[in-house]
Amino acid sequence: MGFPTNSTRAGTGEAVELRLPRNKVSPRAKAYWFVRALIGWIVLFAAELVWFLTGDDANAGLHVTGLVVTVVVAAAHLVIMPRWRFAVHRWEITPDAVYTRSGWIDQEWRIAPVSRIQTVDSERGVLQRLFGLSDLTVTTASSAGALKIHGLDVEVAQRAADELTGNAVASEGDAT
Repeated sequence: MGFPTNSTRAGTGEAVELRLPRNKVSPRAKAYWFVRALIGWIVLFAAELVWFLTGDDANAGLHVTGLVVTVVVAAAHLVIMPRWRFAVHRWEITPDAVYTRSGWIDQEWRIAPVSRIQTVDSERGVLQRLFGLSDLTVTTASSAGALKIHGLDVEVAQRAADELTGNAVASEGDAT
């Protein structure tokens, strides 16, 4: 997906440069993404192991092949995905806009004017709480949906939510 190199600041006619967001997510997000993915792989491996142990001997080769492929793909996924996502995921809040970039295979770059913000939500699941992380969701008056910033330190997410709320209140926009 290509992006223009500059745009016009809402209501001012002043040109602004569209650029890569400056802030990375928490380094702990790598461990969180690893553990979250590991849980999924363990469930799949356990199901395949049950299939292997309860199957007939005629399909033993197929079962072993399935287990080996699962282990190899899981290992590659667990080594590459957290590092790659950490390198890609970025965010930034300015007085005028919220910038996000996320994904690891399919990457999404989103920019939303502060004047379009409707709500700011923070989410912390059980696993995220163990890692001291939080996700921030910024809902805007856009058909493209909310902007999500994954893997923030809890304190950073709270400061970002406070900053966004203050910027939205100070904005002259009507969030529609």
